[in-house]
Amino acid sequence: MPAPDIYHHVVKNALIKDGWTITHDPYTLTFGQRNVFADLGAERLVAAERNHEKIAVEIKSFHGASDMRDLEMALG
Repeated sequence: MPAPDIYHHVVKNALIKDGWTITHDPYTLTFGQRNVFADLGAERLVAAERNHEKIAVEIKSFHGASDMRDLEMALG
């Protein structure tokens, strides 16, 4: 499991303040025999119990010497 990004708690708190409920920290997606991790899973109630919105959030910061290299590393 990867280490949380330096902004993990900031993003998590912003989602909570915006009405999201954090359901997974981290969120694990399974594809066959492989697990992939997103930083957070969240949901919030929409339209008075009619629907739920769900999201998976991947948090990345760009703090290296090269923004392009950081983007390349973030995308894999």
